[in-house]
Amino acid sequence: MKIVSALLVALLFSISAFSQSPKIVWGDEFKMSKASTDLQVVMSDNSGVYLQESHGVMTSYFVIGATARKSATLVKLDKNLAEQYRNDFNKELRGKEFDQFFAVQDKLYILATDYSRREKTLTLFAARVEKSTGELAGDWAQLASWQKEEKSDDIHYKVSTSVDSTNLILVSSVQGTGRNTYQVQVFDNNLKALGGTVNVSNEFDPKTFQLEDVIYTSNKKVVLVGRKYEYEEGKRKKDKFLDFVNYNIRIYDSKGKQQNEINTEINGKWLVSTKVLQEADKDLVIAAFYSNEKKGKNIDGLLVQRIDPNTGNIITTSQKEINTSLITAAEDETATPADEEKDEESRKERKEREKFDKIKDEGEGFSRYMRFRNIFYTPDHGLVILAEKYYQYTYTTTQYNAGFNGMPGSWTTSTYTVFETGDLMMCKIDGGGNISWLNVLPKEQREVISGGYTYGGFAIGYYYFYTYNRPFYSGFGALQNGNNIYVVFNDHTANAGVLQLGQRVKRESYFRKSDCFSVTLDAITGKYSRKVFFSNKDVPTAMPRLGAYIGNDLYIIGRDDRLFGRTKVAVAKISATN
Repeated sequence: MKIVSALLVALLFSISAFSQSPKIVWGDEFKMSKASTDLQVVMSDNSGVYLQESHGVMTSYFVIGATARKSATLVKLDKNLAEQYRNDFNKELRGKEFDQFFAVQDKLYILATDYSRREKTLTLFAARVEKSTGELAGDWAQLASWQKEEKSDDIHYKVSTSVDSTNLILVSSVQGTGRNTYQVQVFDNNLKALGGTVNVSNEFDPKTFQLEDVIYTSNKKVVLVGRKYEYEEGKRKKDKFLDFVNYNIRIYDSKGKQQNEINTEINGKWLVSTKVLQEADKDLVIAAFYSNEKKGKNIDGLLVQRIDPNTGNIITTSQKEINTSLITAAEDETATPADEEKDEESRKERKEREKFDKIKDEGEGFSRYMRFRNIFYTPDHGLVILAEKYYQYTYTTTQYNAGFNGMPGSWTTSTYTVFETGDLMMCKIDGGGNISWLNVLPKEQREVISGGYTYGGFAIGYYYFYTYNRPFYSGFGALQNGNNIYVVFNDHTANAGVLQLGQRVKRESYFRKSDCFSVTLDAITGKYSRKVFFSNKDVPTAMPRLGAYIGNDLYIIGRDDRLFGRTKVAVAKISATN
């Protein structure tokens, strides 16, 4: 009886844990200037939440034009997410270009740059912000400075935190013809430099190597993830273009000496997407999708490696073929006992089930556009991987406008960038490197903006020094609580019952009228359910993908642009604590 009782208690506990849902609290709506270009959560503490609102400022006027620089406003919300203060730094930023607000542990800083055309020097400055008032707490201090050797050189830099969030990491590069070097600097929460600059270089032509990620590990190692390209001949002999070959992943010590190179050319496979992750006191994890063909249309397998951050040696390697035949049929946790007692399934349900069974039997592969989004460490030493189909492209239309009153007609050319964000893949890799379960939740989101949105001919999201906030409303956000993982995303109202491949999915492109759904995923069993979280008709349209995961909470921003009047904005806090 004791054994039976223990089993019942465990079963009830798992059911209780799985039935939990995240909680959301929305703050009051406030207005944002139409000139504002961006809004994001910077940090939170016991007193509230801090937001960065970016905008442009006119610096000088001419007879036929004007010049502008980038500035920003710091907005603080109290514990109830109501606006407490807002402070712009236009006066303090005179002579400088705003970069960002940045938090290191419990301190908040403002970063700005100054470029000297005469000296060809870019200087990065920082000043601490008093969080209680939003005012500068001291003078500007120089953080770093870079000088161009040639006029054509490009200066790039990016600021992030260490894996334990205790230090500021500054990665920079002065890129020019024939050289490919990177510098890594570490600062404490008082912006005091820790150790010297780590200089890293490689032998690749800068035009054929694209930096995708940099990880500064807990034991002061630098991991560089890059994409290698090679020139291919076009249809005509004189035409040449860069074609992606494979990934290059190298680990360097604190002196910049290469310690290890991860072999990404596994048995003639081609990696098409890679993500590197480390959390404090955890193994370094490399996850990659691979294809059996160089330009294959499908993903044929999943590679996951755990690496000892102290030695750079590979602890375990998991290389598994994946296809839709591995998918476990989802269970609708919202079904009632009465529903389960029905012997006959509806005609629609039977067609969906048969379609799903056919997909599994055929073993179709996943799209090569599948991209990693999140990797969560689980209490049982496993990993839960979240990925989604993502594709971005630009197209141009030309329209002829007829003239009138004897005036000639004219041609108008418009450019549009489309973001297509599709199926959500959820996969568990256990401690032994085996796939415990694999699920796919279908979705189809489409977001379109006017104007081009590419850099150097490559798709958005690949280049380390260039980050963009588009798309706003598609994609998803995620947070974790123990063995439960919660996924939040906008979707068409008609997709409330869509749980698995084979079911009909309606595309969502008008997000203002969409619902925001929450998916509760059990990391142990792989079972999941979805529920309507809230309606975007009732709040400014939510942007889950851009949410800030701070502590145990996910902060998301809702934003509605108005043709006339100011943009309406609100901030929400999503909690997943028991």
